[in-house]
Amino acid sequence: MNWVLAGLGGVLGGLSRFQIGSALSRRCNTVFPVATFLINLSGALFLGVLMAASPQGRWYVFLGDGFLGAFTTFSTFMYEGTSLLREKERVRGFLYVAASLLLGIGAYTGGFFIAQRLFF
Repeated sequence: MNWVLAGLGGVLGGLSRFQIGSALSRRCNTVFPVATFLINLSGALFLGVLMAASPQGRWYVFLGDGFLGAFTTFSTFMYEGTSLLREKERVRGFLYVAASLLLGIGAYTGGFFIAQRLFF
């Protein structure tokens, strides 16, 4: 049963990522990968909130493993970061990778503590 929940969450997360990413990419015509950056940061924030809620079993499988696992993307992050570096956009590439990692940790931690203080 868990594989079905993870699959359903993954489908919804992947579709959400595609729609939001497409909309952001159309609006932000830049070399910097804004869409992936914002999607990954918001996913880290939501995962922090989810972990503060301490979901049990199936809820975590659906939301954490499924939805957020498909909504965020490490592979696209790596592709876009290395593409910037290969295209001689070293400063943008370094900023993208460093900001994604540091702000991602901050977003997760912030989401966790804010949700813990406000709701739980």
